[in-house]
Parts: sequence; C-alpha cells; structure tokens
Amino acid sequence: MHARSPRLVGAGVAFKPMYFDALLGDPQRVDFIEIHAENYFGAGGVLHAQLAALREQMPLSVHGVGLSIGGSAPLDKGHMQRLKHLCERYEPMLVSEHLAWSAHAGEYLGDLLPVAYHAQSLERVAAHVQQLQDVLGRQVLIENPATYLRLAESELTEAEFIRQLCQSTGCGILLDLNNLLVSCHNCADDPLKYLAELPSDQVLELHLAGHARVQHADRELLVDEHGSEIADATWGLYAEWLAYAGARPCLIEWDRHLPSWSVLAAEVDCARTLQCTPLMLPRDCGWGTA
Repeated sequence: MHARSPRLVGAGVAFKPMYFDALLGDPQRVDFIEIHAENYFGAGGVLHAQLAALREQMPLSVHGVGLSIGGSAPLDKGHMQRLKHLCERYEPMLVSEHLAWSAHAGEYLGDLLPVAYHAQSLERVAAHVQQLQDVLGRQVLIENPATYLRLAESELTEAEFIRQLCQSTGCGILLDLNNLLVSCHNCADDPLKYLAELPSDQVLELHLAGHARVQHADRELLVDEHGSEIADATWGLYAEWLAYAGARPCLIEWDRHLPSWSVLAAEVDCARTLQCTPLMLPRDCGWGTA
C-alpha cells in the first residue's frame, strides 16, 4: 500500500528564483510552492539552497515533466531514482507526472505528446504508474494533458481513461483546468461533462494557467502556453469545480513571460477567495481578465 497524498486546500505558485526574496520575506503569502522535478536533479547549487530555505517555511509539490509515463519504452530507471532521491530530500506533500509521452529511442523530445486512449495503452500506462509508485513508495498524481486533436485509435474518452487508471493503480489526479478548457475547445467537447465523468474524490491538486488564442485555417485554437494571466473562462471553470466538488490545493502556473510578484500574488488571492465563495466571479475578488 502506497502512502496516500493528503487532502489539503489553499493556493500556491510555481517557484521561480526571481520570487525567492518575496517568498522568504513573507512565507504566509502562499500556501505552498511547486517545482519541476528535473530542475533539481543536480546535487547542489543556488537552486537547492533556495529550495531548502523555502521548504523550511512552506509545503512543497514536486511536478515531473520528463518521465514519459505514456510512452511505449520502459521508464528510465535512473530518472526514477533521481526523483526518489529528490522526494526523500524534501518530503513533498504531492508528487505528479503527465499523462503524455516525451521520449523515443532514448531521446528526449522536449514536448508532452498525446496518448491514444484504448485498452492496450491503459495497460501500459497503468504498469508505468504502478512502477513509479513502487519506486517512490507513495501515491503519484497524473495530470490531464492539453490536446489539439483526437487520435483516431482512441476508444475511451480521456476522463474514462483516467478513471480506469485510478481504479487500477490507486493513483490520484492533478486536474489542470486550463488544459481541460484548451482540450475541450479544440476537440469540441463539453468541459462540464468531462468534470462529471472524473472520480472527483481522486482529484488532489488543481492547476490554473494562461492560454493563447491562435487562428489556424478557418478555426481558432487555444494553446496552453503558461505565459499570461488566467482567462476568465478558466476562472469560471474553477468556480464550477469548487461548487461541484470543493477546494483542493490550487497552483498558479506561470512559466513564460514571468510577471511581477504582485501580479502573481493577486492570482493566488483570487484562487483563495473563490475557495471560500465559489460563486463569485474573478472581478468580484479583485482580479480578472477580459
């Protein structure tokens, strides 16, 4: 039996070194921080010194981006051992990975690529998730991806695939509401129907991020880019989730075109306020975008 991730609430930020002084100076300003695991696979340096100082003041979530859980190749044992060492060093409250593949023939491709949702891929992904949980000795959360098209060989919806993955492995879900909105817009699906199909009790963390609108031929695509303010539509979906299933630890993801600390902290405030009053709109809690 793997240690189950705790049920927490609050709002946090994806840690970037430029925010170190602000966070250390006022550690109560956020409820937790999240890091990309692979940035901390080295043994020391400034990044680890900063993380160690912050970890003494606040909880930590570790988010992996390079293990290629959805790939056909065996998982990289060295990668898993480095992740295990990182978790033993900092004892994070949550550990997560993506429902995607990102490597082939030993080469890292630098992107999160889609998985076909059918029985064979479910068996493969479940085996990878179980292997990772066995190595870490703890429950892992799996994040829904941003998608731009449906793969013709898919036989299950994404929500049903994730539901069955949770049932077979005991893993949890990192529900990225921006990714969900992006995928449903691009594939003409209903985000509320998707939410209703998920096992809500297995959702242990939420992500909120910005997206871009791109005109492609005769249609508009949403692109998950983590480089802008959270759109009102995403805040609205967050409020729908809160009213439906209640608060979870919620991360504000901003990885490109990084804003000032005051802008990022204001998004944390909005997420916290909505946890208390989910029917409020973003503008009602002092922040919002057109």
